[in-house]
Amino acid sequence: MSGGEQKPERYYVGVDVGTGSVRAALVDQSGVLLAFADQPIKKWEPQFNHHEQSSEDIWAACCVVTKKVVQGIDLNQIRGLGFDATCSLVVLDKQFHPLPVNQEGDSHRNVIMWLDHRAVSQVNRINETKHSVLQYVGGVMSVEMQAPKLLWLKENLRETCWDKATGVTARSLCSLVCKWTYSAEKGWDDSFWKMIGLEDFVADNYSKIGNQVLPPGASLGNGLTPEAARDLGLLPGIAVAASLIDAHAGGLGVIGADVRGHGLVCEGQPVTSRLAVICGTSSCHMGISKDPIFVPGVWGPYFSAMVPGFWLNEGGQSVTGKLIDHMVQGHAAFPELQVKATARCQSIYAYLNSHLDLIKKAQPVGFLTVDLHVWPDFHGNRSPLADLTLKGMVTGLKLSQDLDDLAILYLATVQAIALGTRFIIEAMEAAGHSISTLFLCGGLSKNPLFVQMHADITGMPVVLSQEVESVLVGAAILGACASGDFASVQHRQLKDSKKYKDK
Repeated sequence: MSGGEQKPERYYVGVDVGTGSVRAALVDQSGVLLAFADQPIKKWEPQFNHHEQSSEDIWAACCVVTKKVVQGIDLNQIRGLGFDATCSLVVLDKQFHPLPVNQEGDSHRNVIMWLDHRAVSQVNRINETKHSVLQYVGGVMSVEMQAPKLLWLKENLRETCWDKATGVTARSLCSLVCKWTYSAEKGWDDSFWKMIGLEDFVADNYSKIGNQVLPPGASLGNGLTPEAARDLGLLPGIAVAASLIDAHAGGLGVIGADVRGHGLVCEGQPVTSRLAVICGTSSCHMGISKDPIFVPGVWGPYFSAMVPGFWLNEGGQSVTGKLIDHMVQGHAAFPELQVKATARCQSIYAYLNSHLDLIKKAQPVGFLTVDLHVWPDFHGNRSPLADLTLKGMVTGLKLSQDLDDLAILYLATVQAIALGTRFIIEAMEAAGHSISTLFLCGGLSKNPLFVQMHADITGMPVVLSQEVESVLVGAAILGACASGDFASVQHRQLKDSKKYKDK
């Protein structure tokens, strides 16, 4: 071969553990996604506001999707493996067997999901302390974070769960900083855990919740163990990276996008002017800054939790995709919608979008909701009001319940979510952020109406990546970094983007 031997292609596997499924992708050195697979995972809701999963079920799904994406590939060319996941609480004993997180004693259900709101009493007591660590979570801790859930386990399942639970000493800086009150600069604050009644952690030097903290993308141990390699269909010793939270993997995948040559208004502007919006079951709004910015009701500032060397603020909406599903599926015209969408071989949301185009006539689609309004806090408000007691509301209802009414209710719900994003942006800018462009990724970013409403209502241009699976690319970036093929996560961020114009 002229010009010398061509080096064999190097590949990386990214695995994304979401709320309802596990997804995996095979990604090459250029960040191009070559293979994709997904597998649903089980969820239990034994009572209102209790949401549980199984770590064994999740691992089995990880194995299924990983084996699928590496089919036909020389395994010696797979250099690294990266994971991201929702920030749920997994409980294991000293032998790494699952422990029950429920009153029924079902140890198979050993995960308290991120959206679980059982620990309301505990989080209220934590917030009443007004401890200084709370200033790094917007002033008020969310019931979705880990401290209240841990306290609930101690107070409600001491013998069957709490006393038997153990931990892994090596933990990701991302999750510890964002959900566990760890400080990248100062470490754990003993006084906080003692004040809230979890002094156990201090006594055992935090071995239950992590005392070896690694930055995202750092290589773990000696790579993939023989047992895990067998389960996943990979070779032992492949580099395994310290993980990211799923939304942060999406943020990593898009916020550093190279936008040169696309004619975008954000070209030449600092990366700190971008807001990454990762929108799926819930939505997260990620903004970074060179110096810490404290935003009331918005989580952070967190140092190096997503992009090394930058402070992260994280706004969020607890339910977005889940809320849209709830509103649409609960409507009397939903069965009719299913039949008509199936007949056209469309998703229900593609059908609703086309139906809105039919009924809007000459006016802009947004004007269809002039008399119908949704307040979207059906699962409380994460940001910027930080009030888990808030409830949802719909005003302007009438007696008709036909397909037109369903389509307009769907539109009003999407608009309410976009207005929530605008509310978060306004709070961040009032505190010192300067945001000019939205970078969207996640499942809802594939919905043109959702994207357009965010552009219209925020008045900002929206940039979409040409690679729609930005979360998976973010996970693969971690594996690439752990392999040593790239010096840092900044060196392996997504390059190709496209613009969805605001109007």
